[in-house]
Amino acid sequence: MKFEKWTALGNDYLIVEAAALPWELNPERIKRICDRPFGVGADGILLLLPVEDPAHVAELRIFNRDGSEAELSGNGARQAAFYLRHRGWTDADEFTILTKAGPITDLTTIGPEIERHELFPNRTNVSFFHVRGALVRARIFERGVGETLSSGTGASGAAVAAVLAGAESPLTVQLDGGQLQVEVSTELEVRLTGWAEHVYTGEFSERFTRVLGEIG
Repeated sequence: MKFEKWTALGNDYLIVEAAALPWELNPERIKRICDRPFGVGADGILLLLPVEDPAHVAELRIFNRDGSEAELSGNGARQAAFYLRHRGWTDADEFTILTKAGPITDLTTIGPEIERHELFPNRTNVSFFHVRGALVRARIFERGVGETLSSGTGASGAAVAAVLAGAESPLTVQLDGGQLQVEVSTELEVRLTGWAEHVYTGEFSERFTRVLGEIG
């Protein structure tokens, strides 16, 4: 099974095209693949599927390393967009991908408590931020992942909250993994600018593919 590993500011994903899968991606297989000591290792898996609607280049499904599925990931979507251009799914500079959506302290203790609070039956991402002029310092606890070096959606949320609190757009969001540029319009539309990098292309061994196939 062929895949590529990509990263954006330390938030790494494995990108897989649906046609390459010899079995369904279920939670147990996802956890094994993303396990860093015993699998390939990643924050999650980005699964790309073809779509009939010409308004979209592809459908993107985003799986966290704990096997759960996320509606959206800013870093994941950006990596998928670079991959689609890199692999020839489109040559357009602007295109649409279909998805399921649209001082900071003690984060590792507070984050899980908020993520799993009864107010959020599907759990939630947690962003802590501090604003200094045009710079927003943020730390992100991502649902199904834990504290992450970078989160595009978390950075966007922090920027929107900063603008609502009186900061002026555009803003630079400083994350543990680096910086992202976020523009927030008066209608609260968000434009996120950052980078994504192809790390390597790989292929599962026949044995590992068979082992995964035996996982129910």
